[in-house]
Amino acid sequence: MNLIIEQEQDTDYELTEVVVKTAFEHAEHSDKNEHKLVSRLRKSDAFIPALSLVAKEQDSNKILGHILLSEITIRNDHQSAESLALAPVSVLPEYQGKGMGRQLISEALNKARKLGYSSVIVLGHPEYYPKFGFKKASLWGIKAPFEVPDEAFMAIELSENSLCHISGVVEYSKAFFE
Repeated sequence: MNLIIEQEQDTDYELTEVVVKTAFEHAEHSDKNEHKLVSRLRKSDAFIPALSLVAKEQDSNKILGHILLSEITIRNDHQSAESLALAPVSVLPEYQGKGMGRQLISEALNKARKLGYSSVIVLGHPEYYPKFGFKKASLWGIKAPFEVPDEAFMAIELSENSLCHISGVVEYSKAFFE
């Protein structure tokens, strides 16, 4: 299958949300509202249009997957640092397990790096995300603002040692909690 990964356009929003909803419909660790999160994030200050990507089938232009990186802050009593949250990454069930999620994540991380972002945080499967270089965020003293297993809350440096002097609690956009 020939796949195109490109920036999501306004005209894609409705179809993208269907893809996100369908992708999480039977997911074990899901509140089934990821499509609503995507919609809220698009309306927030944390939204970066260039980091909302869709995977399309080249021949039909059909949207098969989506990924969104949005701005967050890592803050402690003495400092704050900008970062990105990877959430969610979605692939239609019939296309899962074929490498599309891997392509979306790799492309999103590359685009974020080119845009000058230095790190990404993800709450996800501890067996999956380390393939991309994610490590436990606690290694840098970075914590989630809610109770979460240590091994599932991860970070990646997009530039060498970009998290070396960063620690604190992640502040997500209000859109994550509405």
